[in-house]
Formats: sequence, C-alpha cells, structure tokens
Amino acid sequence: MSATKTLKFRVKDKHAKQLARMAVSVNQVWNYVNDLSHTAIQREGRFFSAYDLQKYTSGCGKELGLHSQTPQMVGAEYATRRKQFKKSKLRWRKSFGSKRSLGWVPVNKQSLKYVNGQVRHNGTHFSFWDSYGLGDYEMCSGSFNEDARGRWYFNVVVKVDAALSTGVNSVGIDLGCKTAATDSNGHVVVGREYRRLEAKLGIAQRARNRKQVKTIHAKIKNRRADALHKYSRKLVDENAAIFVGNVSSLGLAKTKMAKSVLDAGWGQLKTMLEYKCDHAGIVFGEVNEAYTTQACSCCGCISASSPKGRAGLGIREWTCDECGSTHDRDVNAAKNILRIGLNTLAGESPEFIRGE
Repeated sequence: MSATKTLKFRVKDKHAKQLARMAVSVNQVWNYVNDLSHTAIQREGRFFSAYDLQKYTSGCGKELGLHSQTPQMVGAEYATRRKQFKKSKLRWRKSFGSKRSLGWVPVNKQSLKYVNGQVRHNGTHFSFWDSYGLGDYEMCSGSFNEDARGRWYFNVVVKVDAALSTGVNSVGIDLGCKTAATDSNGHVVVGREYRRLEAKLGIAQRARNRKQVKTIHAKIKNRRADALHKYSRKLVDENAAIFVGNVSSLGLAKTKMAKSVLDAGWGQLKTMLEYKCDHAGIVFGEVNEAYTTQACSCCGCISASSPKGRAGLGIREWTCDECGSTHDRDVNAAKNILRIGLNTLAGESPEFIRGE
C-alpha cells in the first residue's frame, strides 16, 4: 500500500543567510497577492483563485532571487488559507523587527533534485543532516522553514510503502492533565514537560536571556514530540483498533486549566494516531467520553462513590458500590472508552446505568 509522509531535515547553518534572503522575497510575494486579492474583492466582488494569482506573479521569481515555481506556490498557498479561514484579507508577513514572521520558502517537485547527499534548489546545493536516507525516497512538494532560534529545516513530502500493522488487540485512551494519556492496558504518558522546565524558564525570562528562553521552549517541544511519537508508534504496532476520548483541548485552553491542557499535547497525539493508523490500515476513532470517568468498567453502573465533577478531580482511585471493584481513575475511563468504541463498531449504543 502506497502512502505519503513528511520528512524533516536540519539544514546546515552556512545556508541560513541565503535562505533568509529568499524568505524576504517570499514575504513580498505573499503581501502582494494579499493586497491584490483584497482589492479585487472590493472592486469586483470576486475572490482570485490560485490560477488568477499566477498570472500576476509570473516572471517575478528571477527578479526576486526565487525559483520560477515558488511565487506560484505562494499564490496557491494564499488562496488555500484564505478559503480555510474565510477572510478577504490575511495577515501580512513581516520580514524585519522583533515580531517578524518566521522564514518560509515553498518548493515543489520540479524545483528539487537530490544530488550526492545534497538537495539542489534554485541553483544551490543545500547541505543537511540526512537522518532518513532521502536518496531512497521519491520527493514531492516541500518547503524550507525557520524556527524561533533561527535554524532552518527542509520539510519534504515523500512516497513510502506503508506497512500494515500485525496487531490484533484493541485499546482505549483517556486523555488527562495528571498524565497526558492513559490507555486501557495501564500504560501512561506522563507528559508535563513544561512543568519540568518551568523553573529554569522563569529564571531565563527574568534575566531577559532571550536565547536561553528560546532554547528551553525548543527543548520542551522536542521532548513532548519524542514521547508522543514513541507512544503512538507502540500503540499502532500492537493494536488493530484504537479509540480515544473526544475531549476538546481548544475548549479547555480557554479555562484556568489552559497551561496543563496545552502541556499535555492532546491534539498532537490525536494527529499522530490518526495518520499512523491510516498508514497501518487499522481503525482509529474518537468517541463520546461522557460519564466514562464515573461509570464502573466492570458493571457499567454509576455509583455514589465514583468521582464526579470538579470536586472529584482529586480522587485517583475508587471502589464501586455496586460490584465492589476497585479502579484507577484514568485506567477505568480508558476501559470505558474502549468499550464504547467497540460497541460503536458493532452498531450498538452503550448505556451506563445509574446506581441507587
């Protein structure tokens, strides 16, 4: 089975200045099509498509030091994002100042070539740390991107032969703040990477050490992504069906729990599971997790002893009054999520029974 995935490579720092100059030119093209499109809406009452924008940017690549295909890709990306966000005008891309936009240079298949461990684009051979063996893949579109520390990366979509999972089990996952994720087998991702480095981050911020602040934020991001990648890969390799609760990180991010919710990385884990399950040919689904914490995973009853509401957030273990089973709060919820997911696949609607 053929599939696609995105590989990320660190570009060597000697190319940073050249890529930065190209990024400034890309910003100019973006701002031009942004203004052009907005003017067309006001005067003509119509939205310019990517094809319409291409006619106005044709030939500007040589003058701006870009590949001839890059302005076309900028216009296509602009048209896509304008439609996505349903706005007549998007934000300007700023090239200078403290609030500048991070560098971005889109590239397509025709403008890329892999030559002796380097990527040739726009007449330049870009060196990078090849941790995946790029020469073994067929490259599609991609981009050069800058991070907050000024480091550049080459991101490219490649075609791969997806290996089907040999797992035969099924698992449910409960997302939380005490632990980022807990599955029905009792395995957990502790998460809380921000909390671990919060003290060091505070010291660097008070000292106005911007470089150290950016480094700590990058370390938190990398640690979180590493833990979630390893956990999601393990689940996909061992199971044929994966179910997760439909808790909304965006909704809870607007509450007092925002710091813990964003630190857990729920959305990131869901995204990883979704595309990895798709590549492996296994079932992935989000289910309604209402009452999964309160209901007993053994008898299905919601007894008086089960944790309820915000007052019950501190209850980590409890015993069901109906059947006498003792539960870990998160593992019990994960088992209920698994039960709901399997019943949904079977076309059944699970109901929890309220105790007397």
